[in-house]
Amino acid sequence: MPVLISSATVIEAAGHPPKMIREWVGQVNTGTPAVSIAHMTSPQGWTEPGQKPSFDEYTLVLRGCLRVESHGETIDVQAGQAIHCEPGEWIRYSSPFEGGADYIAVCLPAFSLDSVHRDAE
Repeated sequence: MPVLISSATVIEAAGHPPKMIREWVGQVNTGTPAVSIAHMTSPQGWTEPGQKPSFDEYTLVLRGCLRVESHGETIDVQAGQAIHCEPGEWIRYSSPFEGGADYIAVCLPAFSLDSVHRDAE
């Protein structure tokens, strides 16, 4: 039977200035270990430490631009575009442009602090 998910859980985010994470599906909001789906809102100037996650991450930018750095390259993902980062790949996300960014992140398996493997700040 279908299960309605009527609200998200707001989760504290890494990086500065603070961004908002609203987890709809995942280990925190629904107890789902197989996948996480979160709506992120990052302000202009937000950046987080680099990471080497052990999950696939698919990110769809809804508004603004999300910067993704990996292996010395920079990719600016614009509204209406998506990016896939494979497990074990070093990446760093930021939103350096005016207006920040709104985006949806889907992680397989679900995001967890134990599987993100962030660089020391």
